[in-house]
Amino acid sequence: MVSLVDSMVGDHPARPCLVLSNDAQAGGLQKAADRGIATAAVDHRPFKGDRAAFEAELVKPLLAAQPDIICLAGFMRVLTGDFVSQFQGRMLNIHPSLLPKYKGLHTHARAIEAGDADHGCTVHEVTAALDDGPILGQARVKVEPDDTPEVLAARVLRWEHQLYPAVLRRFAQGDRTPVLLP
Repeated sequence: MVSLVDSMVGDHPARPCLVLSNDAQAGGLQKAADRGIATAAVDHRPFKGDRAAFEAELVKPLLAAQPDIICLAGFMRVLTGDFVSQFQGRMLNIHPSLLPKYKGLHTHARAIEAGDADHGCTVHEVTAALDDGPILGQARVKVEPDDTPEVLAARVLRWEHQLYPAVLRRFAQGDRTPVLLP
């Protein structure tokens, strides 16, 4: 989130209008507030078992902020098709794998266990299917023989911080041509 926000300066075609979390203690909320960006939190826990009710509350601060583009970054809740459809074509997500490989969790361990030579991250358009929308960018890293999931995750994260801002800039300009790094 910080890399995205910090990239939106100067001639960047986008500006941050809200940082929203499902965890009121999320560090990104304070970092956003320190940068003068509006923040909100909607705790998912009181809605256990009622995803529609959670999403009905989650959408309120989004609608109030009127974003042109929504960037998911570390938001670890699966969103329903009904929620996603409200923002179809303008919601992005970053995922720590080279989609379509390794949708879901534990991507770094899965890449190592599979013996993959390459791993990385993907920015994609969010659709109703989990980690399945059109690919807008990918960054590729080599999997080293002595990598652990944690070491590989740290290496991929450095590329996430470069890829997502590059994709957002291009997307905000109306260009959906995939960004490929390095």
